[in-house]
Amino acid sequence: MRAFEILWIVLFRFHWIARIWAILLILVNLAALLFLDTYYAKACLLAAAAGIAVMIAIYLKQGFVRLLGIGHVFWIPMLAWFAWDLPDASENHALFVWVVLLIAFNSISLVIDVLDVTRYLRGERAPFYRW
Repeated sequence: MRAFEILWIVLFRFHWIARIWAILLILVNLAALLFLDTYYAKACLLAAAAGIAVMIAIYLKQGFVRLLGIGHVFWIPMLAWFAWDLPDASENHALFVWVVLLIAFNSISLVIDVLDVTRYLRGERAPFYRW
């Protein structure tokens, strides 16, 4: 249930630009469901589940703070692995396009997360969404 609270904040309390970004990021990651027969999809969903578990634990203790971005840490090994082992575009073009989009979107999100976690560690502890 807490995961839905976090999702609700992201989808309804963020500034509209951040909201659109979050929706696109969620959709790119959920596209894994279209490729469940691949290890790419399984790894993506596992990283997402682990990240959500971390985010829920942080949310329960501290609320919706910039530290939540640390939940995406599981993307780092996943993205490195995927970049090293891209699927063959000639064998499965849709899978190739999804993995490239996943690497791009999640990498950009990781940069944002590093900035957010850094800001949190420097003292910005208040929630950063609109009421």
